[in-house]
Amino acid sequence: MTSPAEYAQLRAQLDTLTTEAFRPELAEIDRLSTLEIARTMNGEDATVPAAVADRLPEIAAAIDATAERMARGGRLVYAGAGTAGRLGVLDASECPPTFNTDPSEVVGLIAGGPTAMVAAVEGAEDSKELAAADLDALGLTADDTVVGVSASGRTPYAVGAVEHARAACGALTVGLSCNAGSALAAAADHGIEVVVGPELLTGSTRLKAGTAQKLVLNMLSTITMIRLGKTYGNLMVDVRASNEKLRARSRRIVALATGAGDPEIEAALAATDGKVKNAILVVLAGVDGPTAARLLDGSRGHLRAALHTALHTPPSQSG
Repeated sequence: MTSPAEYAQLRAQLDTLTTEAFRPELAEIDRLSTLEIARTMNGEDATVPAAVADRLPEIAAAIDATAERMARGGRLVYAGAGTAGRLGVLDASECPPTFNTDPSEVVGLIAGGPTAMVAAVEGAEDSKELAAADLDALGLTADDTVVGVSASGRTPYAVGAVEHARAACGALTVGLSCNAGSALAAAADHGIEVVVGPELLTGSTRLKAGTAQKLVLNMLSTITMIRLGKTYGNLMVDVRASNEKLRARSRRIVALATGAGDPEIEAALAATDGKVKNAILVVLAGVDGPTAARLLDGSRGHLRAALHTALHTPPSQSG
C-alpha cells in the first residue's frame, strides 16, 4: 500500500514532467464544436515529427549500434508498460511478416505480460524486479539490445529493464522517453528524449507521446532491418508470403526489382520455394535456385552484395 508520503513524492515528480503539464488555454475544450476539437488535436499531432527530427542523430546512433549487434546474432527487445509497452509489442509482432525475422529476434515485453495488452495490470509498471525477471527469462546476452520505452521516462519497469540489461550482461541499452533529463535516458547507453510537450488531455500520453514513440520504434526496427540487408532499395524482399495478399505482393516485388514478366517470375519463385530475395537473384543473375541460396548465404543475406558477386564471378565459380 502506498503511503501518503509516497503519494506526495510521486505527485511532486509528475509536476515536473512536461508530458503531465496542464494547458490552461485548453481548459474549455469540451465547449468547442467537434470540428474545432478535431482541428486542435490535428494541429497538436502535426508538431510531433519535428520533435522526432530534433533527435535524429541520437536515433541513428542507436540504430547503428543495434544493427551491429544483430548482425552477430543479437536480438532487439522492447520493454515498457501501458501504451509504451503495447507499442513495443506491436512493432515486434510486425517484424516476422515484414522482414521474415524469427519471432525471437525482435521481442516486445510489456509489464504484466500478454494480459496487459488489453487490460491494465495493476502495479506491474512499478516493478523493476518484474522487468529483470522478464529479461532473465529471455536468456539475455551482450549481443542483445534492450529498448526501454516510457513517455515519462521514470516508469520503474522500463528503467529497471535498461539497468538490468546493462548490469547483468552488458547488453546494449536504449532509453526512449518524451521528457528531457529523464532517468530512463540517463540509465541507457543511448538516450533518446523526444520532447513533444503537454498533451491535449492533461497527462494522456497515448496521444502525442504515443505517436512519437511509434515513429521512433518504426525507425529503430525498419532502418535496422535495412542495415541487415532485409530490403533491396525500398522493396521488402524478405517479406514472408503467409497469405494471398502477401503472395501477390511477393510477385509484385519481384516484378518491380527485375522488370520480368509473369512466366519468368513464377518460374523463379518456384525454383526458390517462394523466397522473394532468392527469386530476384535468379532473374537478375541468371543463376539457379541452389546457387542463389549459396550466394545469399555468402553475403549474409544482402541481396546487393550477392548480386555483385554473381555478376563479377566467372560462371564456373558461381554456378
